[in-house]
Amino acid sequence: MKRFFQPVPKEGSPAKKRPVSTDSGADASAAGEEPRKFVTWNANSLLLRMKNDWPVFCDFVSRVDPDVICVQEVRMPAAGSKGSPKNPSELKDDTSSSREEKQVVLRALSTPPFKDYCVWWSLSDSKYAGTAMIIKKKFEPKKISFNLDRTSSKHETDGRVIVAEFESFLLLNTYAPNNGWKEEENSFQRRRKWDKRMLEFVQQVDKPVIWCGDLNVSHEEIDVSHPDFFISAKLNGYIPPNKEDCGQPGFTLSERRRFSNILSQGKLVDAYRYLHKEKDMDCGFSWSGHPIGKYRGKRMRIDYFIVSEKLEDRIVSCEIHGRGKEREGFYGSDHCPVSLEFSEAGPEPKSSN
Repeated sequence: MKRFFQPVPKEGSPAKKRPVSTDSGADASAAGEEPRKFVTWNANSLLLRMKNDWPVFCDFVSRVDPDVICVQEVRMPAAGSKGSPKNPSELKDDTSSSREEKQVVLRALSTPPFKDYCVWWSLSDSKYAGTAMIIKKKFEPKKISFNLDRTSSKHETDGRVIVAEFESFLLLNTYAPNNGWKEEENSFQRRRKWDKRMLEFVQQVDKPVIWCGDLNVSHEEIDVSHPDFFISAKLNGYIPPNKEDCGQPGFTLSERRRFSNILSQGKLVDAYRYLHKEKDMDCGFSWSGHPIGKYRGKRMRIDYFIVSEKLEDRIVSCEIHGRGKEREGFYGSDHCPVSLEFSEAGPEPKSSN
């Protein structure tokens, strides 16, 4: 089969020129046009979605027609044989099973509407975590990075970050680590370290940011369906020693306070809440608990588009595309897609002063 994926440019260098199609708008990058329509989705195993739910997701993509699709929880292993260094930018294909799985992905991404896109991967060593960024071919990023420092050639652990630089903004796709339930399992420390690095990133960027993905935090009580349930949640009766770490991972007071600080210090706006001020019990949550069991009907908004204040006037829409406790519009995942649309850029961005 003809190779579908294009080489990833070296860090710090412009993206290598690719052949572009001859359809109208194919020279958008040359004309200075930039992406304005975005989708983020935690697929909870992209391979499984491609095997079981791809036609309906393709219908969704055709309908929304995003310029960029950011995916989390790809759960496809990086290239490289056992015991050898891995290449997180390429899919594993050194065994018969991994080659078959790669062919499933190649076929899915080579048919409409995805034949009009290019894809970049940041993958874990195993079927865990991982991210992908799928960009229409007509929009050429200046640079693609896979690390929050944007200077290292290394990928973040578990493939949790992809950054695309365009002329007037950075697009950041992240899959934040879950806070976990217990201090002694080091998950609290891992999440604190992640939040510290995110704070440093948003304080140091030199362009406006569009930050999207599964951020694994519900900011306010309005962002969960049953606040009392999530505040009092425990795992096997365990109560962390620090009261601020108690409750459902993603809704602990410590996580929510750190997230507030990141937004404040980074001069960032929650695009969905910017437009939707009231709680929506039907369509206001991006994650939904399993339809069977104690989490049935328990929902959280943990998938976001966060944008720099300089970009807030360009927000046209930000929508959560799933609804209800039966996970309508989730396409087989426990998360549903979230979309953002911008208006065309004006002559000058809004001043943050």
